[in-house]
Amino acid sequence: MPVNRNALIRLRTIDKCLQNRGRRWTLEDLIEACSEALYEYEGIDKGVSRRTVQMDIQLMRSDKLGYNAPIIIKEKKYYVYDDPEYTIEKNPLSKADLEKLSEAIDILKHFKGFNHFQHMSGIIQGLEDRVNSAGLDGRSIVHLETNENLRGIEFIDPIYQAIRNKQVTQLTYQSFKARTPNVFNFHAYLLKEYRNRWFVLGRKSSKEPMVTLALDRIKAIQVMPTVKYIDNVKFDANEYYKDVIGVTVNEGNRPQTVHLAIDRSNAPYVITKPFHHTQKIVAKSSEGIEVTIDVILNYELEREILGFGECITVIKPKKLRERIEGKLKKAVANYLSAGSDPE
Repeated sequence: MPVNRNALIRLRTIDKCLQNRGRRWTLEDLIEACSEALYEYEGIDKGVSRRTVQMDIQLMRSDKLGYNAPIIIKEKKYYVYDDPEYTIEKNPLSKADLEKLSEAIDILKHFKGFNHFQHMSGIIQGLEDRVNSAGLDGRSIVHLETNENLRGIEFIDPIYQAIRNKQVTQLTYQSFKARTPNVFNFHAYLLKEYRNRWFVLGRKSSKEPMVTLALDRIKAIQVMPTVKYIDNVKFDANEYYKDVIGVTVNEGNRPQTVHLAIDRSNAPYVITKPFHHTQKIVAKSSEGIEVTIDVILNYELEREILGFGECITVIKPKKLRERIEGKLKKAVANYLSAGSDPE
């Protein structure tokens, strides 16, 4: 049973009051204490109703949150814990809480590359032990795609810290096309993951456009504390990437309407997993479907289309259609030139 922040403040306040056995607590005393706590922590000055506190006490007594608090009434007016050592803070997690915790652990274990999670490894292990000792099935039932041999993961945390602390980094970077590495200062704004590969978005100087760099092409990184960081307070990641598939944003280019035909066998996949949030179905037939998306043309879009092989056809724009056609023709030529393997 979920509990909102205000309710949690009230429950903890009642708990602290009842732990204080040097004072006797009437219902009116508890109402006043809860009202003061809500004003202190949340600025709520309208107070708490009598019924609300009565319901809170009933909730604490019940098993809905796993508390089973031993609250009794003495002399028909004073509320007290029957067990002087009891507190909800020491209460064991309920089965429902443990199940939710188990789900969270499954997901947390996949966040590698951040020092935060490296430092939390002992905590996560302790949580796992608690879940297992409670008799729950410890098998993982959530699996995220990972690649243990992925290069560049070790740069995630230094870049994350540089962004958070607004520090300039000096990168030694070698793209796939470059023969030798380049060294330059970089003002990073965002870490982005796409298809199990990490990228960093930023700029080299205030006069240059933003660029996306692959972490697996970084050779070395060094923080430059004496270089002034070029902040970008107006940057909005959702706005920046809204017109693209993937991570490559060709600044200055506007979105184009891409018209695609998908055959009958692959239509369900495209319907249930759209290429882009702008996808619209514009035609249906026994042969398949036709969809449109409004995106900036980039490398990732081409890879997405090529991944469907013969099952997809670019109707327009003409430039994209010709590029895909050219790549497919080259692929066929490669197969023809390679010949068949001897049996």
